[in-house]
Amino acid sequence: MSRINDFVVRFANVNGTGSASANYLFAKSVFRMGVPVSAKNIFPSNIQGLPTWYEVRVCEKGYLGRKEGIDLMVSVNPQSFKRDIASVKTGGYFLYDNTKPLHEEFLRDDIHFIGVPLMDICNREFTDPRQKQLFKNIVYVGAIVRLLNIDTSIIEGLFAEQFQGKEKLIAPNVKALHLGSDYVRDNFRYPLEFSVEVRDLVGDSIMIDGNSAAGLGAVYGGASVVSWYPITPSTSLVSAFEDYAKKLRKDPLTGKNNYSIVQAEDELAAIGMAIGANWNGARSFTATSGPGISLMSEFLGLAYYAELPVVLVDVQRSGPSTGMPTRTQQSDFISAAYASHGDTKHILLIPSTPTECFDMMADAFDYAEQLQTPVIMMSDLDLGMNEHMTSPFQWDDNRKYKRGKVLTASQLDTLPSWGRYRDVDGDGIPYRTLPGTHPTKGSYFTRGSSHDENAAYSEDSATYVRIMDRLLKKLETAKKILPAPQVYQSGKNSDHAILFYGTSMHAAEEALDVLKMEGTPMDAIRIKAFPFSFEVSEFIELYDKVFVIEQNRDAQVRALLINELEINPKKLVKVLNYDGTPITADFILKSIHQHLIQPNN
Repeated sequence: MSRINDFVVRFANVNGTGSASANYLFAKSVFRMGVPVSAKNIFPSNIQGLPTWYEVRVCEKGYLGRKEGIDLMVSVNPQSFKRDIASVKTGGYFLYDNTKPLHEEFLRDDIHFIGVPLMDICNREFTDPRQKQLFKNIVYVGAIVRLLNIDTSIIEGLFAEQFQGKEKLIAPNVKALHLGSDYVRDNFRYPLEFSVEVRDLVGDSIMIDGNSAAGLGAVYGGASVVSWYPITPSTSLVSAFEDYAKKLRKDPLTGKNNYSIVQAEDELAAIGMAIGANWNGARSFTATSGPGISLMSEFLGLAYYAELPVVLVDVQRSGPSTGMPTRTQQSDFISAAYASHGDTKHILLIPSTPTECFDMMADAFDYAEQLQTPVIMMSDLDLGMNEHMTSPFQWDDNRKYKRGKVLTASQLDTLPSWGRYRDVDGDGIPYRTLPGTHPTKGSYFTRGSSHDENAAYSEDSATYVRIMDRLLKKLETAKKILPAPQVYQSGKNSDHAILFYGTSMHAAEEALDVLKMEGTPMDAIRIKAFPFSFEVSEFIELYDKVFVIEQNRDAQVRALLINELEINPKKLVKVLNYDGTPITADFILKSIHQHLIQPNN
């Protein structure tokens, strides 16, 4: 049976061979045909030589989560042949380089094999050794373009964009593309029973990775200083900020940069510099991953207790320790929420799309200054480093930054007295000053040690309790301004519901649709921020059981829900994926079905 715009292609390559750009050409061509597409790059943490995979889901229904089961495997890496062949669905296809014959141990009777002599073709048509390797990737793109009924002119148009200013590279790439396409034309029946047809289903969507979106959001959010220490998978976020700042943060009169980027000697120094810049009045941030959160904890505690704004992006990866640096997880939530020793609690923002990365990053600077506390945006490798189809970014040019309670020189002159940590308005948020605001007024000690309302050193127990209680009150105020959860609810549909967050959204939304089609509809809620708002506890209270979908082993957000909202643990059912690959709707459905059949397991 013919399937149009509904299949999964996986490319199996060797890391460092230039395959990623070729594979992205395929994903981008489907997007240009107006068909929703989702791409996942699964790569090793070494520089080159190990297997890497690039997975593309084509889905006319618009589901963007990863899907289990491979319809077409394009494998040019003998190291992974056995694994790659095993992953193909019954009835699926395995396209490989048959310059050398495939060993009989790899053969399966229930799948189709498509042999294309990629290396022979490149050896015959090209002379440069590097070109032979690079163009082998383009030859297999040409082969699948023919197999899936994609117009080669779309790829040719992408070449023109990619090599703008390097036009001499266009012709050999077009040649390689047609070599693959022509080989399939002359040797195989095509298209396959699944193929691509032009649609108009992507609207004005764009394709961009979350790190680039967050970097641009930082520019629009007013950031002018970034201090950082390189770590996968957050490094590209700072690189993106730099690229955008070069264009958007130059003084129009002098041409000088209106931003500063400092590479620190380690993560502790990076967060310290960012805090110092914010204390001095600049909007500053840093970006890191799990190991960096561990190292930054001491300074995060200082910023929390001394009430200094700072923005931090945690692009999460698989831990613990070094773990799997190039695999995705949602495993830093407890360490980020309670970073530092003692009673410390931080604000977390949880985006699910690049558009939310842009919006939340820009908003994070407002939240940090309004609340005078660290704000941590919890992205992950899947969101940060993979290209996603997402809504175009919106910005109001009349928007004013919310700097919070910052006293001016004239305000200080009118005040009979002022104390840095006094709660004048009853919302837990004191007033602050910036260095140099007034020649004689507004100065204070920024202390990490115990202090009173006037910033004076104090070890008085009652005073300490007052300050700590006020910090909690500030978090109650935060709940009113942080992003509200998204509720998927049209009345109470069942006794069970689903709770999820971050990049689990796409798979969870697809699972919800399947459950509805199966006749077991469930309501759901997507959390966007911590501390949790009243809506979260109110939603959970409605149901006998709530499936909490997470991409970590220890059910970290479930633990936060139990700890913060005092929810009965038996009410919250774990659905946990932590193998380093993005969660799928298939996995969620299997877990839910198993619980519904055997509720005590």
